[in-house]
Amino acid sequence: MKRKPAKAEEHRGAWIPYGRQSMDDEDIRYVVKALRSDWLTTGPLVDEFEQAFSRWTGAREAVAVSSGTAALHAAMYAAGIGAGDEVIVPAMTFVATANSVLYQGGTPVFADVDPNSLLINPGDAESRITSRTKAIVTVDFAGQPCDYPSFRKIARKHNLLLIADSCHALGAEHAGKKTGTLADLTVFSFHPVKHITTGEGGMIATDDAEMARRMRLFRNHGIASDHRQRASQNTWFYEMVDLGFNYRITDIQCALGLSQLGKLPQWLERRRKIARRYDEAFADMPVLKPLAVSDAVLHAYHLYVVRYTADAPGMDRDEFFSRMRREGIGVNVHYIPVPCHPYYRIKFGYRQGDFPSAEAAYKQIVSLPMFPAMSDGDVDRVIAAVHKITGQVPQLQP
Repeated sequence: MKRKPAKAEEHRGAWIPYGRQSMDDEDIRYVVKALRSDWLTTGPLVDEFEQAFSRWTGAREAVAVSSGTAALHAAMYAAGIGAGDEVIVPAMTFVATANSVLYQGGTPVFADVDPNSLLINPGDAESRITSRTKAIVTVDFAGQPCDYPSFRKIARKHNLLLIADSCHALGAEHAGKKTGTLADLTVFSFHPVKHITTGEGGMIATDDAEMARRMRLFRNHGIASDHRQRASQNTWFYEMVDLGFNYRITDIQCALGLSQLGKLPQWLERRRKIARRYDEAFADMPVLKPLAVSDAVLHAYHLYVVRYTADAPGMDRDEFFSRMRREGIGVNVHYIPVPCHPYYRIKFGYRQGDFPSAEAAYKQIVSLPMFPAMSDGDVDRVIAAVHKITGQVPQLQP
């Protein structure tokens, strides 16, 4: 599964990355106000951001932490994952999804994905359930929610927790319900390429108040109170009641998150508009296929992923990737299937062919630029580069 890296070469035109943050003066004002306040961390803006996020998603609780990975780890802790427990995760995801299971001493059990959408396959996931399975993690790959009605049914049937890795899918919906309300625990990321950013940061949404309490404990070393709570009670006394981590998020980050959250609706609409342009431009191209999108979902388009299906000598996916970057188009690949990484191959003995849909997709997928600040001209450049490199310019409709 080893792939040769693309050559570093000069590119033509201004560089268009696959994703990037958007910042304006309002964001800066929010952050400066936080910097001038009495609280830089564990202060009132953490609560304010959590409450605003909870209202936005419709979940009863939201717990802010220092990264998306910290959010996944906290979710595994709240779920009670420990030694001997198995958690089903999709083979096609970022490594943090599976790593978070290992952090708690559990074992990730990989399921293959649907070849058309690259979302975890419900039938394959259910076939891997054993007496040791404690949870299923769905990944809303690229921003498309999974088949939650099917996974809810599977979870109820086998008495499992359903955890959604929605780090790609803030603002997405399934059958009119927002991500954050579709699973028992839903994890989000605020990395700069995501829908909103806090620099680094993450959030877990849930309707379960007890799990929220446990995650707030976990993010603060397992200590039952934080500095602000002790200050309000005029006491120094604190107790560590469980083993936790320092996964606290700062008030500075939460100030930025609050400002960014207010702009999320317009940014989601811009992402969807760009996706529609891509859909139209690449329709009926035999060598380039966008991922399938269910009629039941409202896609959030963190990524716009296509499958480059030509495999002629000198013009496979890697050459397409290299030529796009020479045109100044910062395409990327999401992801190498987790079981194909050396750590997982060696530790668990996975072999090529164990996850055929994920492995086949990996050899073809390319993520095209997708972020709200892309101009129409940027989108035109991406489309033109694809048509130039593939030699397939569609006929204009009269």
